[in-house]
Amino acid sequence: MELQGKIALVTGAGSGIGKATALKLAAEGAKVAVLSRTESEVAQTCREIVAAGGQSIELIADTSDEPQMRAAIDKITESFGGIDIVVANAGINGVWAPIDDLKPDEWDQTIAVNLRGTYLTLHLTVPYLKMNGGSIIVVSSINGTRTFTTPGATAYTATKAGQVAMVQQLALELGRHGIRVNAVCPGAIETSISANTTTRHREETEVPVIWPEGEIPITGGKAGSSDDVAETILFLASERARHITGTPVWIDGGQGLLR
Repeated sequence: MELQGKIALVTGAGSGIGKATALKLAAEGAKVAVLSRTESEVAQTCREIVAAGGQSIELIADTSDEPQMRAAIDKITESFGGIDIVVANAGINGVWAPIDDLKPDEWDQTIAVNLRGTYLTLHLTVPYLKMNGGSIIVVSSINGTRTFTTPGATAYTATKAGQVAMVQQLALELGRHGIRVNAVCPGAIETSISANTTTRHREETEVPVIWPEGEIPITGGKAGSSDDVAETILFLASERARHITGTPVWIDGGQGLLR
């Protein structure tokens, strides 16, 4: 129970990496605010936390919407009294298309959820973290940080690279307040994020490459799990990572090194 007494916010916690993280932090004693746009998923995550003996509250909000996020953060502090750990996980793949086909509103949507959403999450929680220090973990990706081979994913990779830049900038800015800021960069993980992906004219941007046999070396090609990422987030949230900040951690089984 190494997070006993800590208060955590996990965005995008209704499924996938966010849900696995919320469950894991709660199992280690943290009170967890479970935030997502999908009410049914938030309710299910909270039910599982409570059934396992943990504490949680439900937060329904779009991370790119300032009034919704302000209301959500107010609810956390009113219910739990503060914030110690922030996991900025909410994100979408968006539209993957050639740059001359990618529509401005499609670009804007990906930027809004992945970058503005991360900004608002940190903008609104950092004042509470400054009170006692804490840990921020941003969920980025190998795309835009280690690999650039996903056809048409310009908007997505720009947001993921931007998140790592934010992490490194804020690690210096917030260090004096005892706030650590790190990123996890998953590779292929078994999640439902593909449901948020639209792909057009892949053949116009794809660069044919023959990879070595076994696209993910450590598993012989098998994708990782949400728990693999959640374990790393738990470590970065804990005192075991007290001297780690400004660091991206790639969780890809070596996948990015092949590309």
